[in-house]
Amino acid sequence: MDSNCFIRPAIEADIDALFDICLKTANGGEDASALYSDPHLPGYIWSVPYLKFARDFAFVLVQGNRPVGYVVGTPDTVGFDKDLKADWWPFVRQQVAGLTPNRPRDADVLERIQNPRSGTTWLQDDYPAHLHINILPGLQAGGWGRRMISTELEALRNHGVGAVHLGVDPNNERARGFYRHLGFSELERDGSVAFAMRIDKRPE
Repeated sequence: MDSNCFIRPAIEADIDALFDICLKTANGGEDASALYSDPHLPGYIWSVPYLKFARDFAFVLVQGNRPVGYVVGTPDTVGFDKDLKADWWPFVRQQVAGLTPNRPRDADVLERIQNPRSGTTWLQDDYPAHLHINILPGLQAGGWGRRMISTELEALRNHGVGAVHLGVDPNNERARGFYRHLGFSELERDGSVAFAMRIDKRPE
């Protein structure tokens, strides 16, 4: 484990880093820069709104003085979606208003911006919280992912959250193995893959 790294709460000044890390990991954990016309597209969905609307549950992994990973989440997926509907998506739609999809992933993200959903709908009743984690390639196997998930789960647990879920790219076998190893239950429906865990009690 790199002793030059540490985890801290995310701050407003981390926004550019959250956009960048999200882009550099949006292709099954690898760099997706070639897949999007606008480098902000993934971050509009999967990282920055959490910093804006659930900052108590946003943390960054820092190497030296540079963020190289993040874990973000929300204790209440339904309430979070309401906040974003009112105060985030109208802003984002203005930002992408003139964008014509011409890269492989543009259309998918633009559709998500028009018809947003932040969690995994069929899990959020039983597992109301959800999270996202990304670490830049090259640092993903250093043990920091486990520590970042632990940091996030502790914040959610201290907030009174009993259960959490997250979605995973079905093709990202490394991520699937990681969550299984941490004790998450793997669930599949209609071709989508998600992981869920009850966190009422601290691990022994």
